[in-house]
Amino acid sequence: MIFKLTQMNTVHLKNIINEVIKLKIFEPIFHLFYLTSVFYMSFKMLEHSKNKKIIKLFGLMGLTLAAGDSFHLIPRIYALLTTGLEAHSVSLGIGKLITSITMTIFYAILFRIWELRFEIKGDQKLRVFTGILVVTRIILSIMPQNHWTLNNAPLSWGIYRNIPFTILGALIVYLILQEATKHKDEIFKKIGIAIIISFACYLPVVLFASTYRLVGMLMIPKTLAYLWVIYIGYKELMPSE
Repeated sequence: MIFKLTQMNTVHLKNIINEVIKLKIFEPIFHLFYLTSVFYMSFKMLEHSKNKKIIKLFGLMGLTLAAGDSFHLIPRIYALLTTGLEAHSVSLGIGKLITSITMTIFYAILFRIWELRFEIKGDQKLRVFTGILVVTRIILSIMPQNHWTLNNAPLSWGIYRNIPFTILGALIVYLILQEATKHKDEIFKKIGIAIIISFACYLPVVLFASTYRLVGMLMIPKTLAYLWVIYIGYKELMPSE
């Protein structure tokens, strides 16, 4: 009986180890696919933008996204393939800080794309409010109380810095879907839906990933949502070669 239980435990342990190995292999491949795809599409849009400002901004937005995420994902890939995430808390933390800032810039650029797409002019109050959200998010992100380089950074500051970011995201989703519906713009409707998906996956990670590790898996569909946004610009807005 004891031998059978030991045998079962050994099999169970082997299964867990196999799953961990699969994850260690899958995650780096996924991150490399994501970064390579976004960089490629972004450079292509910049290359073929010509006098089309929206396409140029889409390329710049994608480049900001991929460059910022590289500071977090490349150290993460290295950590997964070597001594583990906990041993690389400093490089991962600095990468998260940079990503936090570049993601905010991403939405600032998307706001400008929205203005150009739907010819929105003269709404200075909306511009100022958006600017306040962007600046507030960046200031909260660089505050030392975030303790970015610790393995167990305080949840409270994770919430504080994401309040203006969430408001910014919700505002841009509302603006995009409102104008896209009014103008029957199916392309920008898709962008609005992609952003909703990204936040629906991101916010549970902010709130619960430190307690429930599996919640962190939501970062995969969140990442795919951002990849979709860039793909929409690349496929549906860029002129055919």
